[in-house]
Amino acid sequence: MPLIHTDIADGVAIVTLNRPEAMNALSAALRAELAEAMLAVAQDDAVRSVVLTGAGTRAFTAGLDLKELGASTAGLGAANATDPRDNPVKAVEQCAKPVIGAINGVAITGGFELALACDVLIASSNARFADTHARVGIMPGWGLSQKLSRMIGISRAKELSLTGNFLDAATAERWGLVNRVVEPEALLPAAIALARDMASIEPAMSAAYKALIDDGFGLPLADALALEAERSTAANTRVAPEAVEQARLTVMARGRGQR
Repeated sequence: MPLIHTDIADGVAIVTLNRPEAMNALSAALRAELAEAMLAVAQDDAVRSVVLTGAGTRAFTAGLDLKELGASTAGLGAANATDPRDNPVKAVEQCAKPVIGAINGVAITGGFELALACDVLIASSNARFADTHARVGIMPGWGLSQKLSRMIGISRAKELSLTGNFLDAATAERWGLVNRVVEPEALLPAAIALARDMASIEPAMSAAYKALIDDGFGLPLADALALEAERSTAANTRVAPEAVEQARLTVMARGRGQR
C-alpha cells in the first residue's frame, strides 16, 4: 500500500496519510511521498483545492516516527529540514491551492505542526492536539513555536507547549485553533463540502488571495495594508468592468441559493 493515498473528484484532491497501524507517523518514506503528492496536486489543473487527512480514526498523525529517529542521530535533522521531502510543512507549502486539514484523531508534535500548515482546520470530536517537543527534548523546527501563539494567543500556546498536555477538539474550537468540530462520520463530508466551495473560485484568484493573506499576516498592520494596496492596484487594473458585472450576478444567484 502507498504511504500517501490521493483521490481526486470534482476539483478536490483528498490526500491521506496512510500508516494507520503506526498512527500515521511521519517516517522518512512517508514524508518523501507526501512531498511528491502535494507537488502533484499543486501542478494538476483538475485540482482546485485539497483535503489533507489521516487514515483510520486514531490519528491525523502522531508526528515524527520516534522509533526511526531513535535508531539514528542523523534522523534528528528532520526537525530542522528545509527540503520538502524531509519537512512535511514545506511539502504542504508547495501547494498554492487551499488546503483543508481534516483532523480525524490526534495531531501530536510534528503532526500538530503539519496541521498548522493547512489553511483551514476541521476537527472530528475525537481529535486532540498536543505539543510534546519539550517532553521529548527536541526544539520545534517546522513553525509550531511561532504559529501557535499567533493563532490562539501567547499564554495559551505556552500552556500547551510547556506542559505537553492534550487539547480536546471542543476547546480547540473555542480557542480558535479549528474552524469547527463535527462528529467523526461527518468529518470528511464537511471538509469536502468546504473544499468544493473553495474549488468554485477561479484558481488564479484563489492562489493570489491566499498568498496575500499569508504574506500580510506576518507583517505589521501598516506594512500589510501597503502590501494589499500594492497587489490590489496591480491586479484590479487588469479586470474588465463587464467581467465584474457578470461575476456580481453569479454571486447574487449563489447567495439566494444559500438562504
